Amino acid sequence: MRMYLKVLPFLVCLLLSTKLSWSQEKDASRRFWLVEMDKMVSPVLFNLANDKLKENMPKRIPSISDSPEFRIQVQYLEVIGRVFSGIAPWLDLDEGDDYELELREKYRNWVIDGLVNAMDSTANDFLRFDIGNQQLVDASFLALGLLRSNWIWDNLPDETKGHLIDAFKTTRKYTPYFSNWLLFSAVIETFLADKGESWDQMRVNMTINQFEQWYVGDGIYKDGVYFAYDYYNSFVIHPYLTAIIDGLEGKVADHMLHAESIKKRNARYAVILERLIMADGTYPASGRSIIYRGAAFHHLANMAFLNRLPEELPPSSVREALTAVISKTLEPEGTYYKDGWLSIGLHGNQPNLGDSYNNQGSPYLAATIFLPLGLSPSNPFWSNPAEPWSNKRIWSGDREVVKDSGIR
Repeated sequence: MRMYLKVLPFLVCLLLSTKLSWSQEKDASRRFWLVEMDKMVSPVLFNLANDKLKENMPKRIPSISDSPEFRIQVQYLEVIGRVFSGIAPWLDLDEGDDYELELREKYRNWVIDGLVNAMDSTANDFLRFDIGNQQLVDASFLALGLLRSNWIWDNLPDETKGHLIDAFKTTRKYTPYFSNWLLFSAVIETFLADKGESWDQMRVNMTINQFEQWYVGDGIYKDGVYFAYDYYNSFVIHPYLTAIIDGLEGKVADHMLHAESIKKRNARYAVILERLIMADGTYPASGRSIIYRGAAFHHLANMAFLNRLPEELPPSSVREALTAVISKTLEPEGTYYKDGWLSIGLHGNQPNLGDSYNNQGSPYLAATIFLPLGLSPSNPFWSNPAEPWSNKRIWSGDREVVKDSGIR
C-alpha cells in the first residue's frame, strides 16, 4: 500500500503530461495546416483584395507551353478559382483559437474585396470569363468554391453577385472536351441551380450519364474514351461528381438515380488514395498535372471534410497521412520562389514536371488539400489522437493491419 501511494503521484503526473502532450500535439497539427495554407495562398488573395493581382503575380510558364500569351491571360481566374475552392469551407467556419479567428477574418475580407475587384469593370483586376475555353475550367473551380462557402456568397454585394452570375453564364459558349471537362460545365450549372438561377439540366444529366459509361471498376473512371493512370479521378472527377449530387439533391430526380453508386465509388477511391501515401508522405509521381502537389488527394481531403470517410479509414489517421503529404510537398527548399509564389514542381522547384497547359496559377490547386480545415477543431479528424495510416502500419510490421479489397 505504501509503495502504491508513492507511485500514485508519479502516475497522475504521467497521465496529465500525456494529456497535455496530446492537447499540444492536436493544436500544433491544426496550426501547422493553417500556417502552410496562409503561406501558400496569401500572395494571391492579398494582391486581389488590393487590386494588384495582375500587377504583381509573376508570369511564369513551362518552356513547353502550348500558347504562352494565352496561358498568362487566363492565369488570374485560374489561381483565384483554385485557391478559393480549397479554402472555402474554412471561411464558413466560426471556430478556432484567437490566431485562427483573426486569420479567418482577414481572409474573409480579402475574398470579399477580391471578388468585388474581379467583377468591377473599372478595376485593374477585372476578370472576363469569355476570353478562351480554359476559362470554363477556371470558372468551374470558382463555382465549386462558392458551392462550398455560403458565408462568402451571403456577404457579397448584390451587384457583385449579379456580375458573377452573368460571368458564369458566358462560359456556356464553350463546348467542353469529351473528358473530365464535361464536369466543369455541369458544376457551373449546379451552382446556378443552387442560387435559384435558370440552369441547363441537360448538361448535368449528360455528364452524369456519360461518367456511368466511363466507369471502369474499383472506384475509378476513365477520363474520356481512353483510360489514363493519373490523379484526375482525385483532381476533378470524384470531387465534382460529389458536388453535383450534393448540390442538386432534392431538385431533380433522374441523375440522382446514380447517386448511391457514386457514393459507393467515392468511398472506395478514398481508400485507394490513402493507400498511395507511403510511410514518408511520398506517393507515385505518375501522370499529367503532377505539379498540383497535394491536390492528388483532393478527393480524400473532401471525403474527410464531408465526414464521409469509409470505416476502414480513421479520421485521425487520414489527418496524419495528409499532414505528411503537406510536409513533403510544401516544405522543401524551392517550393516557393523568392517572391513568395508557388513554384512549378512536386518536391521543390522542378519546372520540367510542368505540362504545356500550365501557368503560374496552375499549381495552386494544391490548396484543395486544406479542405478539412473546414471541420471544427472538436471534430474527430482534429480531436482524436494520432493514428498511423496504412503504409505506416504495413511497413512497420504491424501484424493487425488488414489487406485491401476492391469493389466492382
